[in-house]
This record gives sequence, C-alpha cells and structure tokens, in this order.
Amino acid sequence: MPSVERDEKREHRIETEIIVDTDNDKEERAMGWYYYLDDTLNVPFMAKWKKKSRKSSEVEEKQVEVLGMAPDDECLKDMYLEVVYPEGNDEDVFSVKLSELEAIDADSETQEAIADWHYWLARGYKF
Repeated sequence: MPSVERDEKREHRIETEIIVDTDNDKEERAMGWYYYLDDTLNVPFMAKWKKKSRKSSEVEEKQVEVLGMAPDDECLKDMYLEVVYPEGNDEDVFSVKLSELEAIDADSETQEAIADWHYWLARGYKF
C-alpha cells in the first residue's frame, strides 16, 4: 500500500516527462528517470545524507555536496548520485542513493525533482 496520497500533478509530470514512451520496459524507465534527474538537478548543492548504521538501527546524518548523477549503468535498479564530504577532494567522491538524500540549499527545480523521486518510491512504483 502506498505511503503517500496520489498527487495528480506529479503523476502527470512522471507520465508525460519522465517515463513517457517507455512501454513498461524496466531499463527504459530507469533511463527515463536518469535523464530527467540529470537534466533537472542543478548541481552542485549541499544535502543531508541519511543512512542507517550497520551496527544499530540508528540513522546517521552527514552533510555532503552533491556533484551529479552517478554513471548511468549504476542506475538501472536505483538512482545514485555522486557526492563528496564538504572538505573532500576528487579522490573522495562516492555514490549514494537519491532516496537517502535531503537537499539543504538546492533550488526549487532541484527540490521538485528530488521530491518526484521520493514520491515515486513512496507510491511503491518500480522500474
């Protein structure tokens, strides 16, 4: 059962801009999302990375700078972004799931795209 109510405006955007012409093909849907996010996220921006600790059920929050989408071949099952810790350098870049990120200082277009992805997951949709 979906954990959020249906949002017709968001559903329309998903159907007409993101997964349009994908014919229920998993890889095409994944790439629809990938290119939508790649085109819409205005990077870099700061975000909170919320991840569950392996040792406990606690959620750790760390601030990261989002640099962009991970390579498309890494995004066939989930959407990943490349991030770095604020004081990090090019060698410190790593990928995190978009579902684990909350934008801190992103523009409205970026925040809407992230909210679209979170909505998609909360509704229980899959590629």
